[in-house]
Amino acid sequence: MEKERLESGLNENRRKFLSRMSLGLGSVALGSLLIPDLFNGKSQLDTDKLMASLPHFAPKAKRVIYLFQNGAPSQLESFDYKPTLNERIGEELPDSIRQGQRLTGMTAGQSSFPLVGSYHGFNQYGQSGAWVSDLFPYTAKIVDELCIVKSMHTEAINHDPALTFFQTGAQVGNRPSMGAWLSYGLGSENNNLPSFCVLLSRGKGNGQGVYSKLWTNGFLNSVHQGVQFSSGDDPVLYLNDPEGMDKVDRRRMLDKISALNQMNYQSFGDPEISAKIQQYEMAYRMQTAVPEVTDVTKEPDSIVKLYGPECLVPGTYAANCLLARKLSENGVRFVQLYHQGWDQHGNLPNEMAGQALDTDQASAALITDLKQRGLLDETLVIWGGEFGRTNYCQGRFSADNYGRDHHPRAFSIWMAGGGVKPGVTYG
Repeated sequence: MEKERLESGLNENRRKFLSRMSLGLGSVALGSLLIPDLFNGKSQLDTDKLMASLPHFAPKAKRVIYLFQNGAPSQLESFDYKPTLNERIGEELPDSIRQGQRLTGMTAGQSSFPLVGSYHGFNQYGQSGAWVSDLFPYTAKIVDELCIVKSMHTEAINHDPALTFFQTGAQVGNRPSMGAWLSYGLGSENNNLPSFCVLLSRGKGNGQGVYSKLWTNGFLNSVHQGVQFSSGDDPVLYLNDPEGMDKVDRRRMLDKISALNQMNYQSFGDPEISAKIQQYEMAYRMQTAVPEVTDVTKEPDSIVKLYGPECLVPGTYAANCLLARKLSENGVRFVQLYHQGWDQHGNLPNEMAGQALDTDQASAALITDLKQRGLLDETLVIWGGEFGRTNYCQGRFSADNYGRDHHPRAFSIWMAGGGVKPGVTYG
């Protein structure tokens, strides 16, 4: 009798847990992550604790598009208006402001740290009255859709550890990336596409490299690693069948390989063998899905006008923003864009203008496009880099041509959609 009562209570707790989460199979995945013994009848106390801490509403975000501006765009020429800097241009940085902030090797030897304001102007836009640089006129038009966060800070002061930290939560490599965790916890909405895709583009400015450790699966199953799309004729390398092989032959070959892998898995129990089977099958299904989703020639003229003509040029930032919308629309959980070229240690006014020209219209178009398709509420879009830039000049100082060094203690990003409160500037 006591056993039946206990089992009944555990079953009731499971029903409450799934009901409160309201996320179907995603809830099961998340619950098993938080409490490994949740469904084996051994964790009633932990289940009660978890249910007490659950939010009273279902999360809105189902997918993420991360527009990572690699190299760290200056917050002082984008979304953080500092009129006092313009008033005090050329003055020495006060010790009370610096407060022992560490310097990179590029400015540690400077004998002077002259303050420098933005060469480009700022204005307020939208009902929110948010300040936006003249470099971002398209973003200014959608500012009421954005939550601008100006209080970001990090520990790393150099690109590699800072970038790795933002993508994996650690400054060293070999940790699961953000996209890999979402793939692991939420799975895929489309069996014919990966749940985590990576798109690369390069601007005209100084570029910092990106590397596969930024979209690695780390210690998770390798099926959760990001799949990189290229700008060539074959968006995913080695996906097409070799010359002389048709679909029937490919299917027979995969079936034979799968049978051999299953034998090895039964003998050794290595989960990576099972992962390889899944990856082969995914590649086979992607052979049809990827060409269809990467074809932008069927997009109407209104969409091309919205993103700009470069959206038809594979490998550009605009093309990747449009592709990100198409991938997200087709159920890809996490789309990671990297746009290189934001490292302006010198000639910042000119170089940053070029970077903004590459990215401004397409970034704003993505938000507009998602909203008009009814996808913005459930898609979280993030724009930002790995740290900020200094309020003093690096190298030779002049009012119309200067550079800024790395600064980790205060920088800006923006977010939109996915339940984020719009029309807000924080910090």
